Amino acid sequence: MSPSVFFWVTYVPCLCLGLLCLLFVSFWSSHWHGGFSWDGSALQFNWHPVLMVAGLVVLYGNAVLVFRMPFTWKQKKNTWKLVHAGLMLLALLLSVLGLCAVFDYHRSLQIPDMYSLHSWVGICTVIMFAFQWVLGLAGFLLPCSPLPFRSNLKPVHIWMGKAILILSLTSCISGITENLFFSLDGVSGEPYSSLPAEAKFANSLGILIVAFVLVVFGILSKNSWQRPESENESIPS
Repeated sequence: MSPSVFFWVTYVPCLCLGLLCLLFVSFWSSHWHGGFSWDGSALQFNWHPVLMVAGLVVLYGNAVLVFRMPFTWKQKKNTWKLVHAGLMLLALLLSVLGLCAVFDYHRSLQIPDMYSLHSWVGICTVIMFAFQWVLGLAGFLLPCSPLPFRSNLKPVHIWMGKAILILSLTSCISGITENLFFSLDGVSGEPYSSLPAEAKFANSLGILIVAFVLVVFGILSKNSWQRPESENESIPS
């Protein structure tokens, strides 16, 4: 099996896992928590898990794989750098909107902000993501960026990209568990420990997110799927 075919055999399941993550988190918020609104109620909070999974996990995970796609290797790298940056910006905007949803919900009900480990990890993830995007813009897209800066930034950029994905996974898993504790132990009267249908479904969502991230890391770890550097691209960019 050629490397290109092997890539798509791996990447197509990755796409399917990402789609399942989106479907599961949307169904969870809609079926068990009443749907969506933007009125300061619990229906506004429901946007938070959907937007964070969509931005920080699914879209982000696909954005980091842009340069691994074999059909892009014979095309101009600058074009795909813009695609990569654009997808990352969209993922960042969805994440920020997800934060706005939960902070506005807290403000409406006078609930304290930033009281849990989940919120601390989540806000650190988004801040690190924003810093990474700005740094990448300055280092790899601005023509005036000094070459030594680009060269030194590239390994840091790669490390931060992986670290953000790990933090995103941590944030989502802890957020699912926190949400279940509140909704099942504090509202419905049905304890989380009895593993009702909602708990089984949300735990399955968590497993899907873990599987998606593991497949993304598997693709990133395959050296033969790295974009070959041409003579014109020998300088880090």
